[in-house]
Amino acid sequence: MKVYTRTGDSGTTSLVGGTRVSKTDPRLEAYGTVDELNSWLGLLDASAAVPAAAHATLRAAMNLLFNVGSALATEPSSAWQPEPFPDTATVDLENAIDALEQNLPQHNRFILPGGHADAARANIARTVARRAERRILALAAVEKVDPAIIRYVNRLSDYLFVLSRAINAEAGKEEIFWESPRHK
Repeated sequence: MKVYTRTGDSGTTSLVGGTRVSKTDPRLEAYGTVDELNSWLGLLDASAAVPAAAHATLRAAMNLLFNVGSALATEPSSAWQPEPFPDTATVDLENAIDALEQNLPQHNRFILPGGHADAARANIARTVARRAERRILALAAVEKVDPAIIRYVNRLSDYLFVLSRAINAEAGKEEIFWESPRHK
């Protein structure tokens, strides 16, 4: 089977049910950004600097993001409809966040991306997750979107922030705190 079909050369693509839409459609913006996020998670998962327990969480997230993409790529008129997104997925992420935070210092300062290169990559993934959430919310303004998907992507960005801190802690890198110009 060939990878290319040439059917998208005119700037349109097919949704799951076969409807052709512009590649700038809010649906494509949403699931395309989820796909980008998934690629960043794959890069993080490939890193030895990521805490061991985080690899399972990242793999689970990558699989779930495929489900999210599938749901976002399915129009309401499609004969095939995805399963409802599992609410337990968000609870699992919250548990993973809590487990990572147990070993991190507490503070109330803003943290800048950086330290270890993979901590910076986790922060890039976090910002892509936030963008994916905004794209999904834009789609939800005009089409029905499972609220569990929105909650999950929101929590995934929280997880990635805590993961960046955990990577720095395990690598022995100090967190870089934002210095307010008012306090100089």
